[in-house]
Amino acid sequence: MRTHIFGIRHHGPGSARSLLRALEQLRPDAILVEGPPDAQEVLPLLAHPAMRPPVALLVYMPDEPQHAAYFPLAAFSPEWQAIRFGLAHGIPVRFMDLPQAHQLNAKGQTRNAKPEEPEAPDANFGPAAAADQHPNIAEAPDLQPSAFSLQPAEDPLGFLAAAAGYSDGERWWEHMVEQRRDGADMFAAILEAMRALREEFPQERGPLEAQREAWMRQTIRTALSEGYERVAVVCGAWHSPALLDLAGAREDAALLKGLPRVKTAATWVPWTYARLSFASGYGAGVESPGWYDHLWRHPEDTVVRWMARVAHLLRDEGLDVSSAHVIEAVRLAEALAALRDRPLPGLPELNEACLAVLCHGADTPMQLITGRLIVGERLGAVPDETPMVPLQQDLRRTQKRLRLPPEAAWKDYDLDLRRPIDLERSQLLRRLALLGVPWGQLRGSAGTGTFREIWRLQWEPELDVALIEAGVWGTTISDAAGARALDTATRAADLPALVTVVNQVLLAGLPDVVGPLMAQLAGRAALTGDVGQLMDALVREDDVTRASLVGSLRYGGVRQTDVQAITRVVDGLAARICIGLPGACASLDDDAAQVMFDRIVGVDGALRLLQNGEHLAAWHAALRRVADMAGAHGLVAGRCCRILLDAGALGADEAGRRLSLALSPAAPPLQAGAWVEGLLRSSAALLLYDETLWPILDRWVAGLSADAFQQALPLLRRTFATFTAPERRMMGERARQADRRPTSGDRRDGGAFDPERATAVLPLVARLLGVNVSLTGPDAAGEPMR
Repeated sequence: MRTHIFGIRHHGPGSARSLLRALEQLRPDAILVEGPPDAQEVLPLLAHPAMRPPVALLVYMPDEPQHAAYFPLAAFSPEWQAIRFGLAHGIPVRFMDLPQAHQLNAKGQTRNAKPEEPEAPDANFGPAAAADQHPNIAEAPDLQPSAFSLQPAEDPLGFLAAAAGYSDGERWWEHMVEQRRDGADMFAAILEAMRALREEFPQERGPLEAQREAWMRQTIRTALSEGYERVAVVCGAWHSPALLDLAGAREDAALLKGLPRVKTAATWVPWTYARLSFASGYGAGVESPGWYDHLWRHPEDTVVRWMARVAHLLRDEGLDVSSAHVIEAVRLAEALAALRDRPLPGLPELNEACLAVLCHGADTPMQLITGRLIVGERLGAVPDETPMVPLQQDLRRTQKRLRLPPEAAWKDYDLDLRRPIDLERSQLLRRLALLGVPWGQLRGSAGTGTFREIWRLQWEPELDVALIEAGVWGTTISDAAGARALDTATRAADLPALVTVVNQVLLAGLPDVVGPLMAQLAGRAALTGDVGQLMDALVREDDVTRASLVGSLRYGGVRQTDVQAITRVVDGLAARICIGLPGACASLDDDAAQVMFDRIVGVDGALRLLQNGEHLAAWHAALRRVADMAGAHGLVAGRCCRILLDAGALGADEAGRRLSLALSPAAPPLQAGAWVEGLLRSSAALLLYDETLWPILDRWVAGLSADAFQQALPLLRRTFATFTAPERRMMGERARQADRRPTSGDRRDGGAFDPERATAVLPLVARLLGVNVSLTGPDAAGEPMR
């Protein structure tokens, strides 16, 4: 027989080890691997010394990089080992799956693709042409762990598992295949089982699956026609029976005729074990990549070595684990395997032993073991010779220069922007964010005026695709980020959105873009008649760093920004806001008044931060005009008076007069309550320490009728809810003291001194003072006092 079928499970260490033994026995003269022929040109890189799994083949459409497919590989993947075997022994290796040039279109991911006759499987392959493939993340057509977890009615392997006494097909395959160390005989058994299952449970796999298997058969026919006598075919176990019968070449050709085709490109990208897990959504993923890696690297003493790794991890985290714990955990795992009639302890037995002995029944250490060891935090690497877009190459150079290596596990960086290298790191991460490549997340900053930024970095494989997509903007990170920012600014829906882009550019350190962006901002502000947008533009802040135009102007020296350009824009915004504020505050309803209240507070804080006397004078004049407006909403008018009072532009007597007018009987209770809220919200200090305002407010509340009090109560409660607990307590004390003050009505004779009442308390006072008092007259008990 010239064709030898090896049905495997993707990412199975047992399958990989058995496959290597079978290939050693067979010594094939050609190896065909289920994988994308589009990647044939980059296959020689797999043998490069710098290629370190896990990695993935990335096949994408150059014109639309967002349409892409990943094909991850690990050291324990059977396809990886088959390809390495072929490269090491000079055996031609070829991918045999339906090219992604057809599959991407078949999944509806392409546009304007022209139908054309598909080319024949590539016949030009040699010792250096090799690679492997797994199903695309969006599909899972092969026999794979994610399918094993289905019910028997949906997963034919479930019947085999049930007959053998296993709970699901995943566990059955694990113990019957992955833990065996057979060679070709095991694959013969797998082929026989899969053939029986396909006959007993025919499934409608859809036209794409039929086309894939037809292309595989065509590839096998091509290899045989070229004179190869021992062709090794490595494919997903479910496909293996479909590749036995090579008759029907005409039918296969008809099935493949007229497939649409699109242009594709391929490269290698680093991958992570977290992404290799099917918990990440990868269809052909496995539950425990880290555990499988351990099985592959340590076929002997697997259990003991695993428990030792767990112990090292727990000790590094400060947990007490002794050698005795490890010995008992190994014994328990082996005992559980024996009770369950398993040849060796599997991951379930090891986890139960760890939980009982090493973790003392606590779930938290087990979560640590799962994340660090069972899934793993390994990140692969690809050689520098790997085809990359210029943007990827520039990022790799910058990462090395700034000592920011990509890592699978997150890592926090505390950056001091006064150091040049930390400033460049911050700028790089912000430039990548502008490009839609969120490598880092800003975890916190002490404020715009500080020098610290805390970033959390974690590399994800998808970021390589994002870099490829961003390649249309330029060949370097700096140029591309600037071009993308200018385009985003041009399409900004309003002035605040444009300011957001400007803030990002200022923080990203793109001086060549600041000038054009400031020109756009000044032009848009000059044409904007909406005062609310102007106010939002002045105070718009970054969500985390709280950076704004005013903040960049105030602290521009820290981030080396162009303060002159910002100054011109801020001056224009401030002037237009001061001119248009009274008109914007006219005829506001409650909701609009609340929005304007927040804007006034924000603009006041921004202008006070600038400490520009001209801006503050114009701003206070605008606030006075609003406060004097007859139709101004009470919330806005009250806040304007409060700002003027705090700034010293309004005297306490004048504030009291305005409060008296606002709380006069002629004013509606709701309007008066809104005025009080605007004056006092978020700070009770004015009411506590100003002797003029307290009695005015006290008389107004006391004079409200029952109905009017019910109307004003929600506003007053909302206002007082903004005070701190100590402020509310001090206000309560002041009110209670006011209630205890004696009045003329409290005296028996209308104001004359009463000696009897005074004498009655003298004994108690004497005792408190510790003195002897001798007075004429009876004490409280009627006895003479001495």
